Formats: sequence, C-alpha cells, structure tokens
Amino acid sequence: MNEQRQDERARIREAIDRLLTGQATVSNGSLTVTALAAEADVHRMALFKRHADLKNEFYDRVRTETTQVPATETRLRKSVAKLREQVRDLTAENTALKTQVTHLALAGAVFADRLREAEELARLPDNVVRLPKP
Repeated sequence: MNEQRQDERARIREAIDRLLTGQATVSNGSLTVTALAAEADVHRMALFKRHADLKNEFYDRVRTETTQVPATETRLRKSVAKLREQVRDLTAENTALKTQVTHLALAGAVFADRLREAEELARLPDNVVRLPKP
C-alpha cells in the first residue's frame, strides 16, 4: 500500500474512534459515513471504494459499542417493512381480483347459455310451446 493510502486509513481509524467516543471535531458527530468522511477529511466515495472494509468496521463498531443502529440500516428496515406491507396488500388485492374474474366468467357463461336458449326459442314456430326444463 502506498503512503497516501496508509495515511488515509490512519485518519479514518482515528475519526472512527472520535465519533464513537462523542468527541467529533469537524463533523456534526452523527454516526454516518458522511460524518466519518468529514471527520477523517477524506472524500465520502473513498470510503465506499478504497476503504469499504473500514466503512464496514465502522458500522460494526457502531452496532456493538453503542445502542444506536446505523441510519442506513434504520432506513432500509423501514423500507423493507413498507415493501412487505405493500406485498401483503397487493397479494390480497390479487386474490380478490382472481375471485372476481371467476365470478364474472361464471356470470358470462350463464348469460351465454340464456342467450342461446332465447335464440333457440326465437327460431321455433309460433305454434310450438317449449316445455320448461326439470
């Protein structure tokens, strides 16, 4: 590893320690990657691309050393809960629509049968009376 990358990694580790102890100097002190990047004076994308292991270590330490859950995890959990609710609603709607399609198909079959019977009656001569079905 080159010297610049080692220096970045050292600054990131120091920033992690400062954020977890509540002694932020540059950032707002929130336990997010954005605050970590500001605290370490590195670009946020550097944490995602070059130092993903340190970003993951930061989130692991946030989970274990504090009672806080990382903001990204909280957002994802809310999103997952909302999506599960949508899936439940859509599944119920789908079931109702399938039932409605079945009922409409049956009604269509009854209507077609009655129409066929009416057409047959219309073709009979006037002096013929058809007996009702049992």
